[in-house]
Amino acid sequence: MEHCPEAGLLLERDEQGRLVLAGDEALYGKPLWVDFIGGRDGHRRRFGGGRGQLVARACGLAKGITPQVVDATAGLGRDAFVLASLGADVLLIERVAAIAALLDDGLQRARGCEETRDAAQRMTLCHGDSSRDLAELVADHHKAPEVIHLDPMFPHRDKSALVKKEMRVFRELAGDDADAPRLLEAALDVATHRVVVKRPRKAPPIDGPEPRHRLEEKTSRYDIYVHRSLKAQG
Repeated sequence: MEHCPEAGLLLERDEQGRLVLAGDEALYGKPLWVDFIGGRDGHRRRFGGGRGQLVARACGLAKGITPQVVDATAGLGRDAFVLASLGADVLLIERVAAIAALLDDGLQRARGCEETRDAAQRMTLCHGDSSRDLAELVADHHKAPEVIHLDPMFPHRDKSALVKKEMRVFRELAGDDADAPRLLEAALDVATHRVVVKRPRKAPPIDGPEPRHRLEEKTSRYDIYVHRSLKAQG
């Protein structure tokens, strides 16, 4: 078990042997765990729309093009798992130790399931701070950072926006990403082809250079910064 006393949260094993992050359910809802096999991620794997999904399009996955991706703000790994399910090799970097532990547990279970084994084996997890050590973390894992995916925490000023209890867990553990401009700068220095940044649809871009392209859907968008075009393989 690992305590997160500043947030009143605890890492523990549930009755099914999963590692969960649990706290006051009135504040945080039910215990949080990573499940790539069933639930939301399993449904998205089966019915999400393949390479037509916004994250896949933003990261440049297309016919004959499957770049290597660094998810530098991995969170619960949902976007990384979509990309890995579509054939991409993904390095996941997560700075919050408790969330990294949940990810590791979820990946281990996914590697033991026939339906998710191939995708999970394309995912490599690293606990570290991308805003400070991105170049070193990528180099240490010998990954080609063709595309770097960022999903920094957006600083809501209105507390009523904290509707999702899952989001409260992340804010308690990680806070808002005040270092998002530094993170973007680091990603632009390391990525060989493009950086993609996930944002709420109406949010301003991260301070820094203007994105080359934008892709939008109902509630979110991707700001895309391009160094060079991704080429078809073979």
